[in-house]
Amino acid sequence: MPEWHAISNDFSSALLDPERPVPAGLKGPSPFKLDKRFSVYRNNITLSLIGALEANFPAVRRLVGEEFFSAMAKVFVRAHPPGSRLLCEYSSDFPAFLAGFEPLARYPYMADVARIERLWLDAYHEADAEPLNGAVLGALDPETLFAARFIPHPATRLFRSSFAAVSIMSANRTGADTSVIDPSMPEFAMLTRPRLAVDIRHISSSTFDFLDALIGASPLGEAVERALAGDPDFDVSTNLRGMLAAGAFTAIK
Repeated sequence: MPEWHAISNDFSSALLDPERPVPAGLKGPSPFKLDKRFSVYRNNITLSLIGALEANFPAVRRLVGEEFFSAMAKVFVRAHPPGSRLLCEYSSDFPAFLAGFEPLARYPYMADVARIERLWLDAYHEADAEPLNGAVLGALDPETLFAARFIPHPATRLFRSSFAAVSIMSANRTGADTSVIDPSMPEFAMLTRPRLAVDIRHISSSTFDFLDALIGASPLGEAVERALAGDPDFDVSTNLRGMLAAGAFTAIK
């Protein structure tokens, strides 16, 4: 058994490193062509992982260009082998990689664009659940309502950035004009998927604090206090209607 593990590790390590020799113990119809056959296999693995990155981060790909993205993705793939059989789960550490990728140092927002694209993918593949019916809240007296805790939808995600990453990502996914976007403007967003499509909504910093508190299992009253601390004009009714319309929660307790 130890010998098999050694062979397996040697094989998997060589798949993403073109500098490594052909793993020992390989068999084929022609022993003289094993190096070429393995090179083809190794190249196909690399291309499939690059393809997964292209599919998972279309906005980043459009921002940097196809040729640059492919070269950058190859660097990432060789340093970050998959940890799952599911390609949709590959690349969770791609945003952190971009943050430290020297050629992108002039574009500090790029990592956050990748981060919200990764959140979009996570939300898309999350479990289905029926959104909370607003009539449930209307049936409660104020004291009970403000003591209630909200159960978030499995697909609900919050996002904040020091840059206009939400606008940049959305524009580059739809092909919209990006010249009107100021990259230095901080943005906040909520992602949900109450039905089939992922919904991304711009929200204010106080709404972010409000929803963050609710997702963290704080009672509604405490979530409101946290939001009001940052914004005395925070409108509770408007924000409750907004989160219900988005399907951000499934139940209360």
